[in-house]
Amino acid sequence: MTDLCRRESPEYLRMSLAAAMTLGFKPGLFYRDARLYCVNLLLTYQSGCAARCSYCGLSRERAGADGDKSFIRVSWPTYGLDEIIAAIAARTDKVKRICISQVTNTRSIRDSISICQKLRQSFDIPVSLLISPTVTNREDLLAFKEAGADKIGVALDLATPELFDQHRGRGVGGPHSWFQYVERLAQAVEIFGPRNAGSHFVVGMGESELQMCRAIQQVQDMGGWTHLFSFFPEAGSALENHPMPDMAHYRRIQLARHLIDSRLAREQDFSYDAQGRIVDFGVLPAVLDREIDSGEPFRTSGCAGYDGQVACNRPFANSRPGPDIRNFPFPPEASDIARIRWQMGLGGIEDPDAADDAA
Repeated sequence: MTDLCRRESPEYLRMSLAAAMTLGFKPGLFYRDARLYCVNLLLTYQSGCAARCSYCGLSRERAGADGDKSFIRVSWPTYGLDEIIAAIAARTDKVKRICISQVTNTRSIRDSISICQKLRQSFDIPVSLLISPTVTNREDLLAFKEAGADKIGVALDLATPELFDQHRGRGVGGPHSWFQYVERLAQAVEIFGPRNAGSHFVVGMGESELQMCRAIQQVQDMGGWTHLFSFFPEAGSALENHPMPDMAHYRRIQLARHLIDSRLAREQDFSYDAQGRIVDFGVLPAVLDREIDSGEPFRTSGCAGYDGQVACNRPFANSRPGPDIRNFPFPPEASDIARIRWQMGLGGIEDPDAADDAA
């Protein structure tokens, strides 16, 4: 039996700072009154994660104990599963989904199952699993579904097998394989059904827009969905000095992902320049303007609650709060859309900083 003093899963889990604020464990306010509707949980072990991903705060190569390492740039405090369940039970009107993230540790399979079962027995809130394909097989996916999970996430993160290998596989002495990740994603779609499994991608890791769009289309053609992050360097990681992607680059890929996942266009409809930058999205100008003005392409993409609206909206997970939000955790306002158009070179605010000063 696990020594409770060690504060390991399954009795204990780490929780995102945003979720801890949402459940009342931590004080704080969100910029522009954003709201998080998903409790993001992370399995935790003294032995940590076996992976060495170049950009990840949980990398085995990064100094510090597993429970003390930041992840996606913020602290993930540790709480007992029972107190987490009690806090969620008191706020079921505010929580629309729970997500359990595995680390690359063989213990995470059985612990994910037992935690998922206990959550589903406690209240009717859907549970997603962000899995580590390196330690997961097809039979595990079936067990996750039997335990009550309804969605599976597979974080491919990189747009090509070569970049994946460079940052997650042999390039860093890590255990991960692109082909194993893709295989597990295909199996998850088969078992959980179309649009109930999908992949995360991180923009700004050396990929061209063409490469990222093709990867997104591949997942769509498999029956999955995609979620985007903008690279944001994690202190102490191998890429702590790597720059964030250019905003225009990120905005174009956000728009492309939205068009592909909404089935308004296919990657094959796009046109690119010699550097692989999108120069045409293959839809009528009126359609493009409508989608940009809706603000939806630039909102956080994530698993939905029972109401069909994104619950896992991760406020400010890949950019600091402020006017240059990269993933909006709420509907962008007219001034936000004007700034987005300016960032993409499509008109809009000519000098957004001056506009902010004037306001």
